[in-house]
Amino acid sequence: MRILVVEDDVRIRAPLKEDLEQQQYIVDEASDGQEAWDLCSAEQYDLILLDLMLPKIDGVRLCQKLRGNGYSGAILMLTALGEKSDKIKGLDSGADDYIVKPFDIDELGARVRALLRRNVNAGASILTWEKLTVDTRSCQVEYDGKIVKITPTEYRLLITFLKHPGKTFGRTELIERLWHFEDAPTESVIKAHIKGLRKNLQQAGCQRELVETVFGFGYKLANCQ
Repeated sequence: MRILVVEDDVRIRAPLKEDLEQQQYIVDEASDGQEAWDLCSAEQYDLILLDLMLPKIDGVRLCQKLRGNGYSGAILMLTALGEKSDKIKGLDSGADDYIVKPFDIDELGARVRALLRRNVNAGASILTWEKLTVDTRSCQVEYDGKIVKITPTEYRLLITFLKHPGKTFGRTELIERLWHFEDAPTESVIKAHIKGLRKNLQQAGCQRELVETVFGFGYKLANCQ
């Protein structure tokens, strides 16, 4: 899942981004409302952590613009303002939840998970394919009851395929979905990750390729037998 952290204070933004990435989320960051708007115009986010007081476009106006332009993901408003009127203003602008700074990082993480579970675009917390089961809350992968050990990158690839059965992903599209622009790997690296995912699934007992190669186009989830 992809999250955008919009916060002008790097002392808050940096550790928050790091904590979310440790939970296997793809995290982008923005330091002002205009930068956030530009990112949202180019990427699809499952959740946005949005500071109320921002340069250029404040959090309330940005939230209103996002909702007005069809953004249906979750929005969690962050603010140092604890007045009831500020909370109402944030929620009325389209935010799903509201937390006052300074906040406990574990509490914020729990709220993020709750919003992603509630959001219809986040999908089910348990994903299945034949004997394969993935619990997106614990990031645990099992095949026929046996735990499958895969890397974080292999996990993100697997989730992408499971959430879009029947869709063929080109290597370039996978790179755009799963990596930051500055950290983007080469297409040959994607091929290596796919190979590693297949190998780990085979070691867990999967006798056929879960991820099929569509020659000339990319990769897709194999049809269930």
